[in-house]
Amino acid sequence: MKTITSESPAADGDKVDWLEVVRNNVANLKFGSVQITVHEGRVTQVESIEKTRFVATREESRNAGK
Repeated sequence: MKTITSESPAADGDKVDWLEVVRNNVANLKFGSVQITVHEGRVTQVESIEKTRFVATREESRNAGK
């Protein structure tokens, strides 16, 4: 699982459009979630959690019930 956090303003002092950050994070995820943190009515943080899923083989599925 990988977590990516983007805070506004950016580290270099430029303003970051939080909506664009959310769009990019969602577009780059296959499985996972994007969390938006709000303080006093203002978006202060966008966090992405990416999950890696593994498909069970038939043998693993058969042995799971034992």
